[in-house]
Amino acid sequence: MTVQGFSLDSDLTLDEAMEELVSAEDFLDFFGVPFDQTVVHINRLHIMQRYHDYLSKAGSLDEHDDAARQAVYRQLLSRAYQDFVDSDAQTEKVFKVFRMHEPQTTFVSIDQLLS
Repeated sequence: MTVQGFSLDSDLTLDEAMEELVSAEDFLDFFGVPFDQTVVHINRLHIMQRYHDYLSKAGSLDEHDDAARQAVYRQLLSRAYQDFVDSDAQTEKVFKVFRMHEPQTTFVSIDQLLS
């Protein structure tokens, strides 16, 4: 699938244009983020999950216009991709499976101990 970047002159809104995106490469092409195919091939799910995590932390962007949202989406996607250029999936620990064997901290109150 050939994906063209979003244009404010388009008849579609940003959300409508994004509905056609199905792969990590589609998102990267759409937002004009240059990428190495090898990095994406190895880390596509991790990149997209990290992108989702960054979007969740950014909060609601619905009140912004398409141009502002496009800039934020592009910056967050670029950041998510760059995380895996500079590191790897095991180090970044995006998915729970990579965090399962880490030490866990549990809080027990004094009241629970005295009961």
